[in-house]
Amino acid sequence: FFSLHNLPCFPFSCYLVVIALEEKIIISKLGDNATLSCIYQGRKPPLKDLRVYWQIVDDQEECSVVHALISGQDNESEQCIHFKNRTQLSWDRLGNGDFSLLLLNVSQSDERTYKCVVMEKTEYTRMIHQAQVVLSLAASYSQPILSGPIRNSDSTGEEVTFSCKSDNGYPAPNVYWINKTDNSHLSPSEIKITPHADGTYSIFSTLKVTATSNMQIECSIENKILQENMSANYTQQKQSNGSSTESHKNLGKKGQGAQAAGIVSIVILIGLLAVLTCWLWRRRSSKLVSYTGNE
Repeated sequence: FFSLHNLPCFPFSCYLVVIALEEKIIISKLGDNATLSCIYQGRKPPLKDLRVYWQIVDDQEECSVVHALISGQDNESEQCIHFKNRTQLSWDRLGNGDFSLLLLNVSQSDERTYKCVVMEKTEYTRMIHQAQVVLSLAASYSQPILSGPIRNSDSTGEEVTFSCKSDNGYPAPNVYWINKTDNSHLSPSEIKITPHADGTYSIFSTLKVTATSNMQIECSIENKILQENMSANYTQQKQSNGSSTESHKNLGKKGQGAQAAGIVSIVILIGLLAVLTCWLWRRRSSKLVSYTGNE
């Protein structure tokens, strides 16, 4: 494929112009489409006189052809299989010198350095423009899930463990534990980064600290490429032992009061039943006496 060393060159008819090479960094999310920029600002030759080559800069690759446009026509004869049906030039912009390449559904294997070279061929061949693009990929991490000791538990002075988990991000992140009471950084006890089949990562980290009466802990997951920081916070304001004890006492008193009220209700009900039974027995006895007297 295209190389400056194998261009056709005839005596006194081959003239190459040295063009300053500008490198751009393109950041794209996994699965999105990425546009690799290549814009020529000079005189606009007719497309039939142009050859546009997109290729991977790494010379170690067995196949480096990303896309080729020769004499106004796409040439797929030497295109790498990895890029088949995944590259497009904007035909309505080519005439304006915009040779940017659209790369579809990017994945980790597309994270390369690409080079765009524009050649004009008339009576001789010369390079009129070149651009180099670094494609960096990224994916946002999920909102971290932060777990810690049960709130209002009596653990002051004891060692407690926090855990923080976030998923489906790329590349591997940085994790920070922060004591929000003074914004000091804490050293994690464990950091575990797990790769997934789709190329993304999950991160799991733990922090062990001595519990205080007012713990405010933050876990922050940083994606440097996207300049994103996802964080979760834990706040614990523990009650004093006196108030907790008082609460238990009040609960005990309420329970005893309810039990006493129940007993009183039962006694009253038994008394009423006894009175009713006595009254019915006396009424019946009175009727029997009256009936006997009439006889």
